Amino acid sequence: MDNNYISVTALTRYIKYKLDNDIHLQEVYLKGEISNFKAHSRGHLYFTIKDETSRINAIMFKSSADKLKFTPEDGMKILAKGKISVFESTGNYQIYVSEMTEDGLGNLHIAFEQLKKKLGDEGLFDEKHKKTIPKIPMNVGIITAPTGAAVKDILSTIKRRFPICKTILFPCLVQGELAKDDIVKKLEIADNYNLDVIILGRGGGSIEDLWPFNEEIVARKVFDCKTPIISGVGHQIDFTIVDFVADVRAETPTGAAERAVPKLSDLLLEIDNYKNRATKSLRNNIDNNKLKLKKLTESYVLKNPLGLYEIKEQKLDNIIDKLTTNINTVIYAARSRLEIVESSIIFKEPSILYENKLKRNNHLIEKLEILNPLNSLKRGYSITKMNGKAISSVKKIKKNDEINIMLKDGEITANIMEVK
Repeated sequence: MDNNYISVTALTRYIKYKLDNDIHLQEVYLKGEISNFKAHSRGHLYFTIKDETSRINAIMFKSSADKLKFTPEDGMKILAKGKISVFESTGNYQIYVSEMTEDGLGNLHIAFEQLKKKLGDEGLFDEKHKKTIPKIPMNVGIITAPTGAAVKDILSTIKRRFPICKTILFPCLVQGELAKDDIVKKLEIADNYNLDVIILGRGGGSIEDLWPFNEEIVARKVFDCKTPIISGVGHQIDFTIVDFVADVRAETPTGAAERAVPKLSDLLLEIDNYKNRATKSLRNNIDNNKLKLKKLTESYVLKNPLGLYEIKEQKLDNIIDKLTTNINTVIYAARSRLEIVESSIIFKEPSILYENKLKRNNHLIEKLEILNPLNSLKRGYSITKMNGKAISSVKKIKKNDEINIMLKDGEITANIMEVK
């Protein structure tokens, strides 16, 4: 009877065998919503595909996940292709997804917001990176479809507003799978064309139609261009990633053309204003200089130039008189001092000065002789020293100290036996 029982492993393998060999389960197409999404560190994707009433576990291995053109996340509507099999360890059946695409406009909006946040966090939208549009551009590049309303509106607007401007068209695809690469290529060509500004745009359409202008490679190329770029994609209500990266965003292609070039009539009016201001300023300068010239011609100096010379001559005479008086005063004082010196006794009898000096020196020598301590030794006095220093009191020596006694004809070395 035990032969009727099989193991769980055997049952699971049988079920797996049946599922793996069911032709209807080898290529299954599912549509649903992603939940419980998890990206493994090794690159595999684990998630659940659900609808209103049911759900199924799903796995997408790294080899297939690397081909995805979007970043899956919870709540995203998807279309998945894969096969149904059983994971033997748990006995659960699941779908092994080989291909997956987004389903519907909701996913496009999610992808739009994802890329917008990514590039915004990197600083591609910051105002500090925006380049200034030249006030008077003479060479304007236009990147758009070669036919259609957009290119006609741009060209007619530029011709009407600023006909002296040169326009160069770089025709490109603006819709479809190949459009993003073609836009990038034309941006690269135009950026090396020595243009003053580039208009990048197309007419209105659905979000799918405008999607090439939401591609990351297009946005990054716009950011890297050296030439200022004006975006004019779709209608006023349409926003694309390119609008945020471009240096200036216009609501329509026509608006982009208006942002790119000034109105010639406005420039001519501005030139007339500058001309009038310059003329007025020049006239004011001429009038001011005429007034200055009139004041100079009517001045006392020009009418009586010798009068200025006579005043200077009179001042010079006064200065010469003052100098002469001062010089005479100095000479008189010096002469008086010389007469006093010449009449002094030193000049009359210079020997008196010498004798006075000699007497003074002899007097000083006598004082020094009296104060000389060596002379005291000749009268029987002595000088007692210890360690080279004179001793003036018995309090400075003690028993067994060695002292030196200086007499008039030599020195005596002695040891202290007793101090009283």
